[in-house]
Amino acid sequence: MSEPVENEAWQEIEELLVTMETHQVSKVFTLARRLKPGITHEDMRNPHDFPELADNDWHFEDGILTGIQTVLSAVRARRRDTRHSSENATAAEESAP
Repeated sequence: MSEPVENEAWQEIEELLVTMETHQVSKVFTLARRLKPGITHEDMRNPHDFPELADNDWHFEDGILTGIQTVLSAVRARRRDTRHSSENATAAEESAP
């Protein structure tokens, strides 16, 4: 796969995951607000502080969000590793006699 096409593919995957993350954050926050009106995004980082969030549906949706964020992080790391490997290979080719 050529580098520009590969970069485009990585970009499309990352954009899709960011869209999924944004949607899931909204879903988790909306559900949290139903369970505990007035809760903030920061509050949701410490759900154990809010007994109202001891809800199976909320934990399920929060788990999905965590999964999406984990995949997004892995994709970004892989993309960065691929980019660095490509740059190193190019530098090695340029310095070869």
